[in-house]
Order: sequence, then structure tokens, then C-alpha cells
Amino acid sequence: MVVVVGACAGAAQPTTTTAVPATPSSSTTSTTGSTSTTSTSTTTTAPEPEFTATISDATLDRLAHSWTEDCPVGVEGVVIIDLNHWGFDGEVHEGAIVVAREEGGNVVEIFRRLFEIRYPIESVIPIGDLTPGIEGYDLDYNNTSGLHCRRATGSTSWSEHARGLAIDINPFYNPFITSSILWPLSSARYLDRTLDEPAMIHDGDAVVEAFEMWGWLWGGYWESIKDYQHFSTTGR
Repeated sequence: MVVVVGACAGAAQPTTTTAVPATPSSSTTSTTGSTSTTSTSTTTTAPEPEFTATISDATLDRLAHSWTEDCPVGVEGVVIIDLNHWGFDGEVHEGAIVVAREEGGNVVEIFRRLFEIRYPIESVIPIGDLTPGIEGYDLDYNNTSGLHCRRATGSTSWSEHARGLAIDINPFYNPFITSSILWPLSSARYLDRTLDEPAMIHDGDAVVEAFEMWGWLWGGYWESIKDYQHFSTTGR
């Protein structure tokens, strides 16, 4: 199954784009003898990039090491969303994320909103497309991802990522912190949440609102630990 999502998806309202006609920017008139000619030059503005997303059935090949047979969700229970997003360089980039099937449409709308507000994301790459274990040894790890069949950090219970019901956004700028754990390993600067940098997520900001609109809760509101990068449907 492949679902292509352009201007709208799920229950969201359709988005319309109105073309603006080019207007003359300058004109010049020259006269030679009795003949007069007028030339007009026009300036056109490049159209704004549009958000696009395609929802596809997951496959074992595409999931690779992000899924294991003991994972609490089956391959048929997740989908892959190929989408575009704004990068730190101000350009639009392609990416993909794996989430629970029942949340596919909602996740499309969340990323549509992030695109509309031009929230910068360094990369959106499925865990199965990365080098196994890279998130553990890359000191500056900053990839945005969803499904990852692993236990919750510091626990023997499955993470909500193992169910496709959690997404981590720009982890380096929005670290996970407990009394004894900091992840990513070099992200200590961003424990200062008074910093106002574009990729940082703050209480009640447009990123939190985009997720909350579709029922996803922010780990930055947790009390005993803080997981500023983390959003989930269950609040865990």
C-alpha cells in the first residue's frame, strides 16, 4: 500500500496555493528617428517549497536492524513515511520515518506543521538505515527517528519507540537527562533550556503544539527525568 499525501492527509483541511502573477519590474523607452520602442522586463519569484509525504507499507529489508522478531509490534503494524523537511542550511531535504500504522496520518500532519513553521531538522533517517549502534558512540548524534526496537533507557521494559509510538526530534539540541545519564554524550550545553536556538524545543512552543494537536505528549514535561527530544502517544 502506498498513500501519497500532498496538500492534505487524514482529517486535515485541504491547503490551497494561489499563484501570483508576475509584475513588471522596469521598462525602458528608446526613440530612433520616428520609431519608438518600449521594452519591459519582468521579475518572477520562485514558488515556495511545498510539503510532501508518502506513506508506504514497511518491509523487512527497509526496517533492517531497527526491528527484531521479539519487537512488540509486527512489520505489518508499522509504515514508512517518506517526507521532506527544512534543514539547518535553510534548504528543503528529503527524509523518512517509521511509525505505528495507526499514527501514520497524524505524523504526516505533525511534520506538515513543522514544515510550515520552518522548524529545522538536521536529518530524518530510519534507524534501520543507520550504522547499528551509532546513536551510542556518535557524541553529536542528532538524527530524528521513530521506530527502534529497544528497551527504554535504564529499564527492562520496551521503549515506546519499539511500538512505533514515539519520535525523537533533534536529540543533540534536546537531550535526555537523568541524575546519571546524558544523551547524546556531547549535548551538555543544551541542558540550559534558557538558550534560544532554532532547533531547541521549549515549553508550549510551536513544536510542542504541533505534536499536542495530534495527541502526542512531550518528554520535556516529565518530572523525575527530562527527555526534551521525545514525543509519544502515551506520555511514556
